Amino acid sequence: MSGWRERLLVLSLFTVAMAYVESAVVVYLRQVYRITDLLRDTPVRPDPLTPIELGREASTLVMLFTVGWLAGRTHAARWGLFLYAWGLWDILYYVWLRVFIGWPASLGDWDLLFLIPVPWWGPVWAPMLAAALMMVVGARMARRSEEGWSIRLDGLSLGLGGVGALIALYTVMAPALHALPGGLEAIGRARPTEFLWWLYLLGWGLVAFAGWRVAQGRPS
Repeated sequence: MSGWRERLLVLSLFTVAMAYVESAVVVYLRQVYRITDLLRDTPVRPDPLTPIELGREASTLVMLFTVGWLAGRTHAARWGLFLYAWGLWDILYYVWLRVFIGWPASLGDWDLLFLIPVPWWGPVWAPMLAAALMMVVGARMARRSEEGWSIRLDGLSLGLGGVGALIALYTVMAPALHALPGGLEAIGRARPTEFLWWLYLLGWGLVAFAGWRVAQGRPS
């Protein structure tokens, strides 16, 4: 447990700065595409910036994984700190956007969450709820692992967590998935009209149960 608080503080400081950079990039993109309303103004066709944006999203995850790996002292702690950093980054991303441009105005505002492999749409509260879960489960997993507890993904947790993740992912990918038969342009034009919040919360709850069960660990 040597230097646990110091390592967590440094990881958190990195995440604060990374969220600032990520938010700044999104502010620039909104200016480039003249976006004031995401549902109305988001481009529907790929352009030269699209592959760059996809690469940026993937690179963000690589960076978060890297710092989590460097901060952890055990294999499970590294994965846990990766989840913690990802969650904190996601929450602070919205905090910085609120500071920069006054958006989101509310937790119910629609956001384009991710582009890989298809666009994800959801109200701001949905990714923030997922991010809070990642922070709590990740920090608990890392702490327990470094205290000597065994962190294992058993069959029940894997099954419940997998089903919950698929349910939650469906709710944010639903517009794009329903548009798949129409091709890339139809996917780009797809917009949400409602959010199946009860289905999302069901998926989130299953993942939360499975994640906390794993994060508790077992005596070595």
